[in-house]
Amino acid sequence: MPITSILDIYTKKKYLNKEITINGWIRSKRTSKIGISFLTITDGSSINTIQVIAKKSLYNYVTEIIKLTTGCSVIISGVLVLSPGNLQIYEIQSNKIKVIGWIKNPEKYPISAKKHTIEHLRKFCHLRPRTNLISAISRIRNIVFQSLNLFLFNKQYLWVSTPIITSLDTEGSSSMFKVSMLDNNNQYTNNNNKKFFKKDVFLTVSGQLTLEAYACALSKVYSLGPIFRAENSNTKKHLTEFWMLEVEKAFSNINDISKFAEKLLKFSISYVLDNCISDLIFLQKKLNRNIISYLNDFLYKDFINIEYSEVINILQKNKNSSYENINWGEDLSSSHEKYLVHKYFKSTVIVRNYPRLLKAFYMRMNSDNKTVAAFDILVPNIGEIIGGSEREDRIMYLEKNMNKVGLNSKNYSWYKDLRKYGTIPHSGFGLGLERLIIFITGIKNIRESIPFPRTIRHADF
Repeated sequence: MPITSILDIYTKKKYLNKEITINGWIRSKRTSKIGISFLTITDGSSINTIQVIAKKSLYNYVTEIIKLTTGCSVIISGVLVLSPGNLQIYEIQSNKIKVIGWIKNPEKYPISAKKHTIEHLRKFCHLRPRTNLISAISRIRNIVFQSLNLFLFNKQYLWVSTPIITSLDTEGSSSMFKVSMLDNNNQYTNNNNKKFFKKDVFLTVSGQLTLEAYACALSKVYSLGPIFRAENSNTKKHLTEFWMLEVEKAFSNINDISKFAEKLLKFSISYVLDNCISDLIFLQKKLNRNIISYLNDFLYKDFINIEYSEVINILQKNKNSSYENINWGEDLSSSHEKYLVHKYFKSTVIVRNYPRLLKAFYMRMNSDNKTVAAFDILVPNIGEIIGGSEREDRIMYLEKNMNKVGLNSKNYSWYKDLRKYGTIPHSGFGLGLERLIIFITGIKNIRESIPFPRTIRHADF
């Protein structure tokens, strides 16, 4: 008999009063004195569980069923019926329960039925997807991933795989992980890497530069994959390995690309609301946050577009204890971003045209020779979620910028070629996938947004 998922039971509604078979794990079990066990089963397809009625007439009731504990895996066949109880819609009147896997030492099972702290669950990243919290976030992460690809596919963007190993520092000042290899004795030596690649190479901090090469031929491209930053930052918002969506568009400017980024964000959130409402309702109750309300509010409010210089004037005129003083030429801190988004505008904000010295070498210089055509999108509870810019398409300006930040322009000769051979105005942006997920789900720590978080001093599994 084909396997039916719990998701299908609740969404397709065609299995009522029919015999079905499900796979899954025991979430909980209680046994009555009259010889009936009530099993709560999850299969990961949905936040919903299904109750299974196991009667003592089953051949393995005494030998196996009454010994089941949280986490045991089972295959169950039976008839799906409406439940007479108030706690669930459906239940399965089982006629066969096959135990596939037992829990060794149930008393020591790290993901037992009792409540666990998030900190405890981080020690067991290989087991924590068995919890409601992490399984809900994982399903939402999947839908976010789908939504970004779908939106870009529908806009005729082409996916391009950019290299993980690179000799370039795209951001100009980022800390990078150096790639090395072991010798025949599995020992690290500093020279091995140069023997292999004939130069120092690193894990990428961004695929943008190589993505630009394809934008200058295919017009509209994107990459979506892991990037790595060796920053000494141990906060709730930082990972050393995370996923980044990077978008590049030929023949575009800051106005085009910032509007496109806004549309992409809103599409992704709308798609999650359409496809993950049960998980969002669960998270709303679990975290005691009005998640669905603020996501809908985000969709229907226009983003506020404002110049960096105007932002500085606002912050200087409205000085208060919630943020530190700031002068023109200084970067916005998280407290500045919070004030702008939560108190002053009470909306998502796009800050544009930053001082040149605050941004990367590849961003296009404006006519004032002081600012670059860059933008950041600041959202509630997160701060910056997207950063983008027009790319410098004039080789003279590009070389000047490289020299100012101390880059060896010879290492970027191929990048300069894009400006020599049919140069075009083009723009792009990067979106941190995990930051989008914590914005959507309402979780407080980015470590819950990714299956196996990598942070400073933590690289288990």
